Amino acid sequence: METLSEQLIENMKSACILVVGDIMLDRFVYGRVERISPESPVPVLAVERENTMLGGAGNTLSNLVHLECKSKILSVIGDDAPGAQIRELCQALDIDDTGLISLKDRSSIVKTRFLAGHQQLLRTDNERISAVPAEPVIGKLDEALEGVTAVILSDYGKGLLSKELVSTVISKAQAKNIPVLIDPKGKDYAIYKGADVVTPNKKELSEATNGGAVGTDDEVVATASKLLASSGIKNIVATRSADGMSVISQNAEPLHIRSAANIEVFDVSGAGDTVIATIAAALASGATLQQAALLANLAGSIVVAKVGTAPIRAAELKTAVKNHDIQSSTGPAAAAAARIERVRRAPVLSWSEAEEEIRRWRARGLKTGFTNGCFDILHYGHVSYLNEARSRCDRLIVGLNSDSSVRILKGPERPVHDEASRAGVLAALGSVDMVVLFGAKEQGDDNTACKLLDRLQPDIYFKGGDYAIDQIPEAPGVLRNGGKVEVMPVYEGHSTTASIAKARTRSAA
Repeated sequence: METLSEQLIENMKSACILVVGDIMLDRFVYGRVERISPESPVPVLAVERENTMLGGAGNTLSNLVHLECKSKILSVIGDDAPGAQIRELCQALDIDDTGLISLKDRSSIVKTRFLAGHQQLLRTDNERISAVPAEPVIGKLDEALEGVTAVILSDYGKGLLSKELVSTVISKAQAKNIPVLIDPKGKDYAIYKGADVVTPNKKELSEATNGGAVGTDDEVVATASKLLASSGIKNIVATRSADGMSVISQNAEPLHIRSAANIEVFDVSGAGDTVIATIAAALASGATLQQAALLANLAGSIVVAKVGTAPIRAAELKTAVKNHDIQSSTGPAAAAAARIERVRRAPVLSWSEAEEEIRRWRARGLKTGFTNGCFDILHYGHVSYLNEARSRCDRLIVGLNSDSSVRILKGPERPVHDEASRAGVLAALGSVDMVVLFGAKEQGDDNTACKLLDRLQPDIYFKGGDYAIDQIPEAPGVLRNGGKVEVMPVYEGHSTTASIAKARTRSAA
């Protein structure tokens, strides 16, 4: 019986993963459509904003970063503006980018999606699919492998992962006793000979065996065993959508892991990247393959319930392991049961994590609202105000003043409750969809929510009180970024100061 613990995830901090693969730039252009072009019967997109993020192998990197692993990339980019953006995005995520090789005769791969609300109108791919010379990449390999505890080959079929490069990576990693995991492409798995783990989906597994059956547990085992024998791969972790995943090894009984029950699937984009990143991080930090697969199945269940290509986060995985019943057993007909209880609780996110989540909300056409405050002792006025704000938007973000920020605003005896406690209470409210901390650390620093609002750019900024908009310091930035400001009524007789005074009076009596 394999077991999971939060410590397994904590151990991932010691891992250092090298990703070798096709890195791309994903661009999202958002706007609105209000008319048809007079030149041809096509919609005119009035562009409002753009976002960029790492794509392709970069999504695997993003998952590793959010699992709190160290990560490196070995890939090629063009000597161009998108290549510079890819490098900047890697550096912003603290990814070692010394293995990014700029080639003058190659363009960086850019995928641009044009969206009106939640509707994608068009995708354009700026790419040239051609073989990449292996020599400059192999020349960087020894340096890239220094300090690495696992390697992922992320193959998107763009020409980087040639047979020569793949075999060289596997042989050099084997010589250093570093496990190699492969997200495969194509039908010839013989090029992956010696790889420790390959992670095909059902379709890929069938295609790699000339149409092998993959409908049942027994069929998956038979087809994967055939592929193991013909290719020289050590282990296959086959992802099977609603049927979970199966682990088939050369020298062990098969393990079948069922998908978590009652999961509302929003988007499977990038789930394969999440799975291989989680398996690699777990193996690199001492877990067994069975434990790694159980964690990966749980991580996949979490990310498909998100919108868009979303990474798994270590905190999410720890919470899931802590709160949910996960068991495994081995044998040809065995199934690991994974039960996820859905408890309504908003996430408490960093600024960068919040930006990612808001991008996903916007991709669905959801209107975002934002308000901020100390929320030291939650009372009727707070709850009523937050409910009213949430009724005017689709998702409500609460900016919460940090402890140091509250002391600057309210004095040395405040806050009554620390920031973690205040954030936890807010996150449990049905009206709140996200909590983000902000505020000054020292007297004289900016103690407004202006910088946070510039990052998050909500559609509506809610402010409680009797203010004119030009009296609100956050208002100019909100308006400049295309949002609007709504001044909300306050609930007379309800305040934290009054609550504290009442408690002291009663205590004195």
